[in-house]
Amino acid sequence: MDGDLGDFLRSRRARIQPEEVGLASYGRRRVPGLRREEVAQLAGVSVDYYIRLEQGRGPSVSDAVLDAIARVLRLDDTEHAYLRAVARPPKKQTPRRRAPRVRPGVQLLLDSMERTPAFVLGPGMEVLAWNALGDALLGFSRMAPARRNIVRQLFLEPGGRDLYPDYAAVAAQTVAHLRLSAGAHPDDPVLRDLVGELSLKSEDFRRLWADHQVRACMYGVKRVQHPVAGLLTLPYESLTLPETPDQTLVVYTPEPGSETAERLQLLGSWESAPAH
Repeated sequence: MDGDLGDFLRSRRARIQPEEVGLASYGRRRVPGLRREEVAQLAGVSVDYYIRLEQGRGPSVSDAVLDAIARVLRLDDTEHAYLRAVARPPKKQTPRRRAPRVRPGVQLLLDSMERTPAFVLGPGMEVLAWNALGDALLGFSRMAPARRNIVRQLFLEPGGRDLYPDYAAVAAQTVAHLRLSAGAHPDDPVLRDLVGELSLKSEDFRRLWADHQVRACMYGVKRVQHPVAGLLTLPYESLTLPETPDQTLVVYTPEPGSETAERLQLLGSWESAPAH
């Protein structure tokens, strides 16, 4: 995903005013935030070096330089890790598509979680496996296999926007997490195709992708407006699977005895009831 390093650095220096880092601001600026020359000065590198780095044509950059730039741009830990990933991508190899299956033991683990929706995602947030309650909640089995993806569902599928009352926040978090994954997998063909499709078809996605926000969404709370079960408040935890670090187990953990837990139990009973 060419240009990520330069775009990311430009977006981060644009959000910092000179006064915030002890620099005087003289006259009108053509662009918001810090100039490249000011970042270079504060980071202790030459202007030419920093410009070449931002243009993606610099030499291999050291940890010390990246740490200095991260300090100047006030990056948080997640942003700092993303900077390292895009500044020093792995040597290009022939892209290979991942096997779309999870280990049988992981599927058994999913199926044993009868009271909690759970599913497994790949690095492009493609849905690789799920349990019955996860399917009842988000409808994975009704999606075509090639389109079974959390991000695609959110931005492109009919009803995706209506599923989340807090759509704007969920969309921003999802894109920030996808960009973090893209930085760690720069040559992943599945991710490239997904970002290309979403950029072409969704104005909301294009706008959020251009913000260059990065965030690891490994836990939190989502509200889901289910067409049958109604409004559900769902805390979630995400765990990287051992031996398969590209796969993430996501489990929704409603408070025991809560209205959401009761509604999920009814949803599970309704979905498992035989048709008449």
